[in-house]
Amino acid sequence: MNSLLRNVGIMAHIDAGKTTTTERILFYTGVNNRIGEVDNGAATMDWMEEEKERGITITAASTTCSWKGHRINIIDTPGHIDFTIEVGRSLRVLDGAIALFSAVEGVEPQSETVWRQADRYGVPRIAFVNKMDRPGANLSNCVKMIRDMLKANPLELHIPIFINVDFVGVVDVLKSKALYFNNDRNGLEYSVGEIPEELAKEAHNARISIMESLAELDDDFMESYLEGIDIEEKEIKRVIRKGTLNGKILPVLCGSAFKNKCVQPLLDAIVDFLPSPIDVSPYKYWTEEGKESLFQGRKDEPFSGLVFKIMNDPYVGHLSYIRVYSGELKTGDIVLNCSKSKNERIGRILLLHANKREEIKRVEAGDICAIVGLKGVSTGDTLCNPDLNIAFEAIEIPSPVVSCAIAPRRKDDLKKMWLVFNKYTVEDPSLNVRLDNETGEVILSGMGELHLEIIMDRAKREHNLDMISSAPQVAYRETITKTVTSVGKYIKQSGGHGQYGHVVLRVSPVEGTEFVFENKIVGGAIPREFISSVESGIRDTMEKGVVLGYPLVNVKVELLDGSYHEVDSSEMAFKLAASMGLKDAVKKANPVILEPIMKVDISVPNESLGAVIGDVSSRRGRIADIGERNEFKSIVSYIPLEEMFGYTTHLRSATQGRGYFSMEFFHYTPVPKYIYDNLIKNREKTVTEVLYG
Repeated sequence: MNSLLRNVGIMAHIDAGKTTTTERILFYTGVNNRIGEVDNGAATMDWMEEEKERGITITAASTTCSWKGHRINIIDTPGHIDFTIEVGRSLRVLDGAIALFSAVEGVEPQSETVWRQADRYGVPRIAFVNKMDRPGANLSNCVKMIRDMLKANPLELHIPIFINVDFVGVVDVLKSKALYFNNDRNGLEYSVGEIPEELAKEAHNARISIMESLAELDDDFMESYLEGIDIEEKEIKRVIRKGTLNGKILPVLCGSAFKNKCVQPLLDAIVDFLPSPIDVSPYKYWTEEGKESLFQGRKDEPFSGLVFKIMNDPYVGHLSYIRVYSGELKTGDIVLNCSKSKNERIGRILLLHANKREEIKRVEAGDICAIVGLKGVSTGDTLCNPDLNIAFEAIEIPSPVVSCAIAPRRKDDLKKMWLVFNKYTVEDPSLNVRLDNETGEVILSGMGELHLEIIMDRAKREHNLDMISSAPQVAYRETITKTVTSVGKYIKQSGGHGQYGHVVLRVSPVEGTEFVFENKIVGGAIPREFISSVESGIRDTMEKGVVLGYPLVNVKVELLDGSYHEVDSSEMAFKLAASMGLKDAVKKANPVILEPIMKVDISVPNESLGAVIGDVSSRRGRIADIGERNEFKSIVSYIPLEEMFGYTTHLRSATQGRGYFSMEFFHYTPVPKYIYDNLIKNREKTVTEVLYG
């Protein structure tokens, strides 16, 4: 495994400057000979048409560059909450991350969300406080927010230098030198000078603070520091790296990517402080028997890797993005897709640079690459040597919370629509498309209004598929509130062989998981070959729902008893019997409808606070916290998603355009009775209209 390799991601709130920073990195490392700008649609990493038009990142883009003898794989992730799966699955396979913050806004709501995702996967981080050139930029305030809101231990390695109000460079506290950046040659060159006199004392105190923090992390360092020994910069960086890898400290740098200032020191920090694959090994996996084991991440181990992203490329076809954890992979190798129990032959292997590809013959432990042409591969699948059968930790897939009915404008495009949207759901597992059997509508579900809007836009641009859609609706769920026992019996006689299936089920609510199935049959009351059909019938019914056609969740089903006929029993008969038994059980188990509750973080001017709080209450919201975010008030509340449609326009109106908010899914909770009654009434109305016109 290569100690000179860095797999890193850039994560932040929307509009903090992730893509702009990545563009500068590509320029200074020589990958690009010009700087691409987000604002004019020329950014290399925002290559989709929708990204160029909207000036936002929609899909995580990967690229490769080199700096001071190190190869750096970078993934630029989206900042919008609707595309949170792109951040989650990228962090799952990355070794380190750059947490980007705006020097003006500081820690914003989505900054907290991606920080928690990085915590979940234990990803070491450094911080880059961007936009130091902007009016109102305040490094100290941003560092305080990082400490207070993210519970991190920031270690300030830079002090900004201003001449009048212009940001011109930084004091490098470790080197005790000033770095001055000018606008000549797009910042390719910068000068090193003495620390300005007015910052000398602050720099001296900052260095003492750094040394004291590092002394707490390393006994040898502490001993040298207390003895007054002059510690070399190399040794200081070693201890900073050690503290970064174990999460004890967060190195903080500052600059302005847009103004081409301090990106080179950021590249140095990636090399100096973020981990190589060696630093984060060994890698945990589970054997076929369910036993936990480890790969050391060596080249001489059997091949293993994780598929973390699927894409359909218009030029090369089906692309599977893979992180290699052990061994090596060559063109022509046969690998086992452990998740699907299917062998695959490796065709072309590609290194990634946004939407450009470089074909290579082999990759080894630590690498990130794309494979062309793997069939039936999904996000989260484990690939390995055919002699193994293992599983890595799965990638967490968020449940869709917003739905709309879709249809092609031209009836002849119906088959094409299914093919196109099924491709999109393979690429993006947080997207779902299904047929509502009662209404006959095709339902598209995703993470938010923007998510659905962009998918519809892509269908038109990429496949000339003109669509119509209903207004976005909440993706409700169904569940039960008590334990019941029910019988499902399917008997059909039609001459010759009939159909016979009979099951006895105990159905109960369960927390923490969507579905549990247990076979408690003893004595062969139902033959073993029909048990999987029983489970399949239950799963199909749960997906279609029982009360209002919404997916059924948080249910445990135990197969207690049943009977069979030696001639007439079949897989289909038991599947239908199980479905009938579950439907009967749900109706008797006090079913409820669950609605998604969103955690909404609203920032408003002081003078608008009262009006916004009152509006939150009118939306069935619950205020959890009111705090300060720079000169604004921050309101953290929990509001049903149903009440949040169109909120952007309303908030802008209530705050004279100054307020903004972000939201993320929090949990599901039962709807009030009056909403339940309305849902029943609307469902009956919809079905009647479909059946009778």
